[in-house]
Amino acid sequence: MTHTITLERNSFGQLVFVAPDGTRQQVNPVRSFPIAAPTEGIGLVNAEGEEVAWITRIADLSPASREVLEADLSTREFMPVIERIRSVSSFATPSTWEVDTDRGPTSLVLKGEEDIRRLVRPALLIADSRGINFLIRDRYALDAHSKKMLDRFL
Repeated sequence: MTHTITLERNSFGQLVFVAPDGTRQQVNPVRSFPIAAPTEGIGLVNAEGEEVAWITRIADLSPASREVLEADLSTREFMPVIERIRSVSSFATPSTWEVDTDRGPTSLVLKGEEDIRRLVRPALLIADSRGINFLIRDRYALDAHSKKMLDRFL
């Protein structure tokens, strides 16, 4: 049995799930696979930690519910995507990396090579010294200069 999932915001700006019987419940969305499948498998969890609804694919939601959900997810998730590595201060760690991300240019400090984690191939997750996680979706799609610098740390 399938039913339409309706999401909206309450007067406090919190995400609310509207059940088929009309009852409303404040929820938090939780992605099952935030990197490998960010638009699939999202649980809606209430304040007690119970899953009250499951979203198989964001694309299956109505445009209004999809917009509310995506806005909520974007405010709670901050993971810039590295598009280019411009320079690294040293090939020994710690080193400062100058990078271009989907959110603009920035720098990060890599404390150690263990802070580069391999995810579902070919993605990488890089944790900087401030605790910010940077994502490289496809290390093979980077330009030649970026790949050369990255390979020194892998």
